[in-house]
Amino acid sequence: MPIYEYRVADGHRGCRRCRKGIEVIKPIHDDPLRFCPFCSSPVGRVFSPVSFRMVDRGPSTVETRIREYEKEGMYSHAAELADKEAEKTHREDLKARAMENYKKAGYRDV
Repeated sequence: MPIYEYRVADGHRGCRRCRKGIEVIKPIHDDPLRFCPFCSSPVGRVFSPVSFRMVDRGPSTVETRIREYEKEGMYSHAAELADKEAEKTHREDLKARAMENYKKAGYRDV
């Protein structure tokens, strides 16, 4: 369930708790609080900005393992691993890489 923060409405004194901010855990479909549960002063919901960063972690461990198999000339292993990962993630680039490795491994009906 989400956590909502409420503070006393502008122009009202409120209690120490609602002046500082009250956190309430409640279902998303419930109506918002209108009054402080401690002093009954009118309160309003505080909208806090949420931020996050996308971090590029580089190639996945599966891609690293595929690359290692390719370096060692183990094309059938690289192809199988790329094919399984492409099936799970629906990535066309891995599917194409698997097909190339199957051909390098000597498979003809690919």
